[in-house]
Amino acid sequence: MTPEKWQEISTIFSSALAKEADKRDAFLSEACGQNTELRQEIELLLTANDEKNSFIDLPKFGLAPQETQPKLREDERIGSFQIIRMLGAGGMGEVYLAHDLRLNRHVAIKVLPRNSTIDENARKRFEREAQSAAALEHPHICTIHEIGEYDGFSFIVMQYVEGETLSQKLKGGALTPGDALNIAVQVADALSEAHDQRIVHRDIKPANIIISSQNLAVVLDFGLAKRINFDSSETDSSLKMMLSQPGMILGTVSQMSPEQVRGLEVDTRSDLWSLGVILYEMLAGKLPFSGETVSDTIVSILEKEPILIDDIPDKLQRIVRKLLTKNIKKRYQSAKNLLIDLKNLQRELDIRGELDRSIVQNSSSENEMQLFAESTNSGQTMQDITNSSSSLEYAVTQAKKHQFATAISTVFLVAVISAVGYFGFVLKGNRSDQINSIAVMPFVNESGNPDTEFLSDGMTETLISSLSRIPNLSVKARSSVFRYKGKDTSLKTIGKELNVQSILTGRVVQRGDQLTLSLEFSDVSTENAIWSQQYTRRQTDLILLQSEIASDVSSNLKIKLSVADEAQIVKSYTANPEAYQLYLKGRFNWNRRTKILLKQATDFFKQAIEKDPNYALAYSGLAETYVLFPSWGVASSIESMPHAKSAALRALELDDSLAEAHAALGAYLSQFEYDRISGEKHYRRAIELNPNYATARQWFALDILASTKQFDEALMELKRAEEIDPLSPIIGTNLGDTLVYAGRYDEAIEQYKRTLSLDPNFAYAYYALGLVYGLKGMYPEAISETRKSLELNQNPIAQGYLGLWLAKSGERKEAMKLLDQLKQESAQDYVPGYSIALIYIGLNEKEEALNWLEKVVADRSPTLVYYAVSPVLNNLRAEPRFKGMLKRMNLPE
Repeated sequence: MTPEKWQEISTIFSSALAKEADKRDAFLSEACGQNTELRQEIELLLTANDEKNSFIDLPKFGLAPQETQPKLREDERIGSFQIIRMLGAGGMGEVYLAHDLRLNRHVAIKVLPRNSTIDENARKRFEREAQSAAALEHPHICTIHEIGEYDGFSFIVMQYVEGETLSQKLKGGALTPGDALNIAVQVADALSEAHDQRIVHRDIKPANIIISSQNLAVVLDFGLAKRINFDSSETDSSLKMMLSQPGMILGTVSQMSPEQVRGLEVDTRSDLWSLGVILYEMLAGKLPFSGETVSDTIVSILEKEPILIDDIPDKLQRIVRKLLTKNIKKRYQSAKNLLIDLKNLQRELDIRGELDRSIVQNSSSENEMQLFAESTNSGQTMQDITNSSSSLEYAVTQAKKHQFATAISTVFLVAVISAVGYFGFVLKGNRSDQINSIAVMPFVNESGNPDTEFLSDGMTETLISSLSRIPNLSVKARSSVFRYKGKDTSLKTIGKELNVQSILTGRVVQRGDQLTLSLEFSDVSTENAIWSQQYTRRQTDLILLQSEIASDVSSNLKIKLSVADEAQIVKSYTANPEAYQLYLKGRFNWNRRTKILLKQATDFFKQAIEKDPNYALAYSGLAETYVLFPSWGVASSIESMPHAKSAALRALELDDSLAEAHAALGAYLSQFEYDRISGEKHYRRAIELNPNYATARQWFALDILASTKQFDEALMELKRAEEIDPLSPIIGTNLGDTLVYAGRYDEAIEQYKRTLSLDPNFAYAYYALGLVYGLKGMYPEAISETRKSLELNQNPIAQGYLGLWLAKSGERKEAMKLLDQLKQESAQDYVPGYSIALIYIGLNEKEEALNWLEKVVADRSPTLVYYAVSPVLNNLRAEPRFKGMLKRMNLPE
């Protein structure tokens, strides 16, 4: 809307407002003429102005009643409720204090006016308030007890909160940043719960927030609340239209978001704007947007920026600005993310306040300390006292000994005790030096239910992923730390093996809908706890909990972070708790890497996307799974890789900062499209986004560097990946593979043996070791190691290598038998053609080998990237058909 249009609306609206109600219609007919749209805009503004004291705008619990004739008398009975007195009245009814005779408690009863009960829309609005609020159970949301009808009018029974409204509280002027932050945290917590239930309040304002005598903030009046995504079975079309029709303005104008005053569709972000208005008013003592008339206020909301508030912390200033951003896409996108920022700042201010008080206390006690030192005549300094193993006992004993009965000695004694306690805490529980490396150990599932193992594992992996985004922090990868799962290994041993300074351990207990997580952050060198914390949350709050944990842990690392870094660490990718848990189940199956579980992983990721179609991380997980399908015999590249591409592109469309999605797209481009230039671009971007993402370095080294004979750089990337993930058997084996491609067979043997010493059950390393033995002509050893691999896992590639070495060693009959077996299996299920080609190579049947290698090219198998470097194929390199294959795949001869 243009400023000129607003000026026209403002002029006509102000004139109409000044006229008597019965004369407005004639005036609007003359002023608006045939412009029905203009008249509708002004009538909506007039309606909003007339109804600005909507029901819960009325003076609230504990206030003097307005001048109105109440419908209910004192001591009158409504069912089991006895009226005590009227609390207030407004446009949508009256509120009474009543006594619940059955449960012996005070309640508030809201009564809809009799003349409104015949208005179907008013009745539905009333019922909707009850239904919306009754669906919410939260300490900061007014509880709805029941709804009913009495003597021709409808009523609703709700929690009685004794206290004052925030609007009353603000009559005394601005609040301190600490008090304002405390209220904002509670309201954000309430909104987070409501938004999780798909309910938008649409009228968050000081009159709708009551502050109890215990400083508990409770949000009232979901009378304007709207459920997002109505189900046609839940409400009729007329109600839908009333709620969501563009041009319909509901609420209180001064608190409205820009999109709301324009009559557009609103969502949860409008509530966050309104909370921003409240937070501003609490801090500044005035509204950020106001005017003499409603139209002036609307112009202010749409066109003006709020004046900066003096004398508040910069971080709080930034939170207010982000809440009051007119561009809805740049505003806070969820109440959960806002709540994280508010709580982090609250903790920071609390710690700062403790430090400030300690400094003041110590400063005011300097003279007393000197007097005390002189009077004891002991020769001990304050440093001696602090270093004493019993400093507190010493201070108390000395005070008694010299009978310091004066006020000075008392003040000093308190100062000494506080100082000793504070410094003892700092020395024992904190460290000033920055921590540069950490291992997050698998959280222990103490629920006694193996079906919830995905939860403890998923929480661990999410935290590892969050901390991995911290610049210059070495975070050990999941596959390394999970090697210790279920083992009783000392912190010093883990620290030495993983080469880390600190270790985080955790225990998860799930009881019904409640989760309890206990964390302990320890210094490896001393095995002392640096920090510990217990969290108890509902399972629906798991997303917020993960962000809160990431923030708490990162703050204890003593690493100075930018605002952007902090945002990345606490970033959550969905607000839907069901979608998040389905994602964790997908990751749980993805990490276990079997054919069946990889299929199940895709199912879970798809279900997560159904719950939240904009869940970027779930799309990324789907892409990473499809990329693995060909290598694990789940499906051919032709079947799976296009799905990987689609999922990766969608993930990056939603969030271009996802390193995992870039890596999956890099794998697709290099392995399937043979576009190594674009593939390398995405791999390097993944590493740039998350230098601790070992898999990106591993895939980049193999798909791009090793496949094009850049062996030195490939080994360097793999060694960096191994530093991040030192116990990963796949990275260790791939390091050996690259040494094989480079012709460094003896080094490769040592590398494979080292990998198997860490994980004696890793099947791939056995047939890789068998490969290098075979290349050295040590066929019995090659056959022996390959058979060990097949004992652990019937992988068709390993079967192909066994056939190769059997044929090379002269056991052609056995090799042919294995060849026939693989061909029969390929008719029933996916069998990589490369495994059959390997046996034909062993049998020295080049044409058949080339035929099967051609089929591999047609299938676009991931094994193709090694055609240029695999020594097994050396006897075919002079063949024109093989050279043609390399050319089609953009590989060097």
